[in-house]
Amino acid sequence: MGSFLREVIITLLIALLLFLGIHYSIQNSEVIGYSMEPNLHNGERVLINKLAYRFGGTPHRGDVIVLIPPEDLSSENDFIKRVIGLPGEKVELRGGKVYIHQTDGNIFALDEPYVTNPSMRDYISDIIPSGRYFVMGDNRNNSSDSRGGWTVALEDIVGKAWLVTWPPSDIGLAPNYALSY
Repeated sequence: MGSFLREVIITLLIALLLFLGIHYSIQNSEVIGYSMEPNLHNGERVLINKLAYRFGGTPHRGDVIVLIPPEDLSSENDFIKRVIGLPGEKVELRGGKVYIHQTDGNIFALDEPYVTNPSMRDYISDIIPSGRYFVMGDNRNNSSDSRGGWTVALEDIVGKAWLVTWPPSDIGLAPNYALSY
């Protein structure tokens, strides 16, 4: 009977470790709304890599992230957006294109093949503070994002979108892009 009890305890400990490992490393999130159309759709389920930016990792331009929205937006749901601007940069929208103003004075236009409905209004941001990121939805004319005057702190990023898991017809890697210029 002693070896049976030991086996049960070991099995329970392994199950607990697996549960905690999964709980702290991935999360299943539902896309709510249309701000990421046509790449992510309302009702899709996405697995989030919660460890992507822990232990020294930082978001890259083009990453699709899940974030805790600013308190003044009074949203009960996390947001899913694309990283566009990095700390120290300015983001400009002009004529439907996104331009990045870097700290060295270099300005370049982003090549964004995933945007099918470019922004209809021009915009220029302030300099993005250290440790913060400028995010936008892919559906530029229907997205509550950093153009509203807020940026995302690294600690408010839940994780990086990794895998679309639902519906079955959309199963595949999340639409992250290494944005070129």
